[in-house]
Amino acid sequence: MATPEDETDWAGLLQRVRDDADPAAFAQLFRHFAPRVKAFLMKSGAGAALAEECAQDVMAVLWQKAQLFDPARASVATWVYTIARNRRIDALRKARRAEPEELDWGPEPAPDQAEALAAQEETERLARALGALPAPQRTLIERAFYGDLSHSEIAAETGLPLGTIKSRIRLALEKLRRQMS
Repeated sequence: MATPEDETDWAGLLQRVRDDADPAAFAQLFRHFAPRVKAFLMKSGAGAALAEECAQDVMAVLWQKAQLFDPARASVATWVYTIARNRRIDALRKARRAEPEELDWGPEPAPDQAEALAAQEETERLARALGALPAPQRTLIERAFYGDLSHSEIAAETGLPLGTIKSRIRLALEKLRRQMS
């Protein structure tokens, strides 16, 4: 007999995915959440194809990053829908990015020595400015810009709230701007 939806131990299933890579537990989570996530995304304005792609991505994150779920901080549903919301935002940002201009192919002229020296000095100044940042801010800047991670991916990896991630990155960028100008 099937367990009623409101009595299913979603956290327990997610724990089985995390601890045992249990495909049956994942299948049950997938059957429940994937169609709901797709519907949620479509209600928020995503087209069917984008909603399906994001829902699949959310479920892949659930499988790959189950260890990041903390039942003390949120329910499984809240965690899943937060991932879905963040994936939708990431997809919208990606869609809004301008296409790069056509690039000329061929050898680039060698930079003159003054430009090369100026670029090297600028790089060294940036390295010093990064080194002067507090460790938590520097780490997040490095993950965001060198690791090419979105704020939501950093939050998922570190377990820090998304607002904290955004605040620390904003403060770090302000400090870098001041030091570089």
